[in-house]
Amino acid sequence: MTMFSMTALGLLAVVSLGGQDEGADRNRLDDRIDESRITEIAPAPPPKRITQPVRAEHRIAGDANDIQLDAERYGMARKAISEGVAFLVSQQAPDGSWLPGAETAATDEPTAPAPVTVAVTALAVKALAQSGTDTPSLQRGIDYLLDATGTTQGFALGAEGRLGTYVASAVGSALASIDDPAVQDRLESAIEWLKSAQWEEGEGLTPNQDWYGGVGYGNRGRPDLSNTQMMLDALHDAGVSPDDPAVQKALQFVSRTQNLKDSNQAAWAQNGTNDGGFVYTTANGGESMGSEYAGEGRYGELMPEGQARSLRSYGSMTYAGFKSLLYAGLTDEDPRVRAAFEWIRTHWTFAENPGLGQQGWFYYLHAMARALTAAQQPEITTPDGAVHVWREELIDTLASEQRPDGSWVNTAPRWMEDEPVLATIYATLALEEALKPTPRAEAQTR
Repeated sequence: MTMFSMTALGLLAVVSLGGQDEGADRNRLDDRIDESRITEIAPAPPPKRITQPVRAEHRIAGDANDIQLDAERYGMARKAISEGVAFLVSQQAPDGSWLPGAETAATDEPTAPAPVTVAVTALAVKALAQSGTDTPSLQRGIDYLLDATGTTQGFALGAEGRLGTYVASAVGSALASIDDPAVQDRLESAIEWLKSAQWEEGEGLTPNQDWYGGVGYGNRGRPDLSNTQMMLDALHDAGVSPDDPAVQKALQFVSRTQNLKDSNQAAWAQNGTNDGGFVYTTANGGESMGSEYAGEGRYGELMPEGQARSLRSYGSMTYAGFKSLLYAGLTDEDPRVRAAFEWIRTHWTFAENPGLGQQGWFYYLHAMARALTAAQQPEITTPDGAVHVWREELIDTLASEQRPDGSWVNTAPRWMEDEPVLATIYATLALEEALKPTPRAEAQTR
């Protein structure tokens, strides 16, 4: 594994990326930012070492021997993926898209629904490409993406602007999975677009401010962990190094969404459970869907009188945060990684999205599969001593939930998971993560 060594001082210089200009006049703060909502928070400690994470794999293993999985489970997963892909092919629109005309509301702007077709199509393209399925539907989907995101000036999003970062991240991951030189220029411009959407010195922010390093919806929304982890997915899938300044800046934001007192000086974290899990965002004082689900208000505003305001960790964001730490080059020597993994061990389940019930369950399974693939962790030992082989449990769970037509659907409608196309994409992508070759298996077969 390739190692990148940096001193703490050197890493801080990379993260600041602006030297003497880093403390740009507060008067130059971007007009899209309400200065009264910016909180000053001490930066998280820099990693002592940045390690190259497991490289992105864009195809599932061709044989059970290439993965730490028994032949029966491998066959079950291949069958479920094949049937899921067949369902997706059957749902493709004549123009090559999936869910044409679909709208969803950005979490920070629930009254203004925006088109989501390009993002869903990108996710579907990735699912088809990774499966290795030879179908004309894949090329039609690629052509749609290229038409929808291209101008003579490069990558553009048009009507998808309000969900721009979400869309650009999905498109970036999709184009990376195609592994075709013909789309390389578009992939590179999508990655550069994502980096330009990051809140940092260019918008007048400093590393001491809670928006710093994150991305939100479009190129204007307050940053959140969901969009930031999707950006890091795209950068990782495209082969961007963890010591890239954009990745290390994102690490600052990710660290500030963790319920961990030693590395997160936000008031809600200092008052909180210190459990190592993650919340939705630290921006604007912080918010968590887990707190909302528990009846304490999304911002913790409904907590009992006299109790210090804190925010609840929950499953999908904890896997998103854990995975992001690994993509940023942190190892299990880092307290943030250890604490996040301890939360995962303590809240191990496939029955729900811990802290949110059935809401976002398929998103949770996809984030879980990507995170545990990145962690190279084939087994999880829970506090009761039980050993869980996550690939087996994931495959068993999704195979049992697949419908006769090859689709999946969530009974909880939040975040569009009651739409079979989107739920099926997430389920297929999660299964594909479970079937990606493991480094140990590759080494044994060379």
